[in-house]
Amino acid sequence: MEYHKLNIEDIKGYIRLFLNDDQYKDALRKWIDERNINANKFIEQVAEKSENNFMYLRYVLPEIARGLYNDLTLQQLPAGLENYYQIHWIRMEMDDRPKVLKVKILFVLVEVATSIPCEMIADILEEDKYEVELLLDEWVEYVKPKEIEGESCYGIYHKSFLDFLKSKRALDSPRKLFKEVNQSIADYYLDEEGEYL
Repeated sequence: MEYHKLNIEDIKGYIRLFLNDDQYKDALRKWIDERNINANKFIEQVAEKSENNFMYLRYVLPEIARGLYNDLTLQQLPAGLENYYQIHWIRMEMDDRPKVLKVKILFVLVEVATSIPCEMIADILEEDKYEVELLLDEWVEYVKPKEIEGESCYGIYHKSFLDFLKSKRALDSPRKLFKEVNQSIADYYLDEEGEYL
């Protein structure tokens, strides 16, 4: 119980830091003022919506400041990290207009489950590297480039998002596409004699 109270206070303190941070404070204050709420109510409600998860705050607070939630009230903000990911899934247009290349890239990242070069993703999918890189750059909050042995590699930023993607029904529903991507991954790792590299 004591840990829970301390965690809640840490969460609220983290939100206060954002409200006073030079990079975010003006935009956050504007968002709060436009909704006629006070800073304490904002802190209390966002802390509650975070479900004591700092990762939620790491994503949501900067997005509020960038104007991505200008059409929402405080009550309409996503509750919890899972709901936040669901909103992001919709923003990636995965539910509205399934994009085959987007789904394939996500399949590769989910299946490989480690950071890999963009060129490797493009080679696995037999797609243009530039097109793959454009999509990866769109998902900057969730798919992070990482320098590995002098090469830019991409992977899912946080394990909780990877877990969300693994559990997402939309990833399971296009079974044929999923099988094609798995076969492409297997083919990529086979050498000319049929042996795995």
